[in-house]
Amino acid sequence: MANKHIDEATGVETVGHEWDGIEELNNPLPRWWIWSFYACIAFAIGYGIAYPAWPLINKGTEGVLGWTSRGQLAKELETQQADRASVVAELASMPVGKIQGNEQLTRAAIAGGRAAFKVNCVQCHGAGAAGSEGYPNLNDDDWLWGGDLNAIETTLLHGIRQPGVDETRLSIMPAYGDGFLTGEQIDQLADHVLSLSGKAQPNPAGAQLFAENCAVCHGENGRGLREFGAPNLADAIWLYGGTREQVARQISNPRMGVMPSWEGRLDPVTIKMLAVYVHSLGGGEDFAEVAEEAGDSAPEADPDEQS
Repeated sequence: MANKHIDEATGVETVGHEWDGIEELNNPLPRWWIWSFYACIAFAIGYGIAYPAWPLINKGTEGVLGWTSRGQLAKELETQQADRASVVAELASMPVGKIQGNEQLTRAAIAGGRAAFKVNCVQCHGAGAAGSEGYPNLNDDDWLWGGDLNAIETTLLHGIRQPGVDETRLSIMPAYGDGFLTGEQIDQLADHVLSLSGKAQPNPAGAQLFAENCAVCHGENGRGLREFGAPNLADAIWLYGGTREQVARQISNPRMGVMPSWEGRLDPVTIKMLAVYVHSLGGGEDFAEVAEEAGDSAPEADPDEQS
């Protein structure tokens, strides 16, 4: 107190210390600021009593109002589920092949399938479903097992090479480098495979090897057979790369991916919505197109009953 004095220029008492001749004036805080500060303290006390705010050893205080963010989320989810209950019920009762006949239901299925895809499928197929090496591009019209709604749903339900699932899509390509063919023959065969899409000159020896070893699954013209999951080799779309070395490596020691079975992991309605969404990406087929490609007329039976 002894160091305090009145500043001559302003007539205000100083706080009692100085630095290099500079002293601090002891101006009182504005009254509005003081009352605002007290109001904030009162609000904080009231908030801490009304809402969960104070952490304890095992949990936090619950608040006298009983409000929680989890409770609010549960109510919002309940409201959303009630709003979509009729759509879900309609999707559950309708075969996947008939969903596209209802424009409103199709839009709902695509929206739901897009959300499910982001959670379950982007890890392999990518955010835009364009795939990568070993993971198919779902935007094009190149399908290993079929691109109509029924085929897509079946693939989603049972997966591809999924251990323990009896109905899984299953195809196995022999490792021709394991004593079946010589290195020279594998190179000849790779040249023939590339020639099917115009990427190499025809190789008669490779064509003969193809007819003897590969045509049973890929077809005589190399366009593939979907019942075996054998890819089309004549369209220049490659799952594991299309260079001569990559094709030869795949013939010698083939890589074969695994897609999980989503039956039991996702509910049937979500699987239907995923099928509709994937079908809508740009490469989806209808049953009549598949039958025409196979050289047959579309059957008169309900396509939804076809396997």
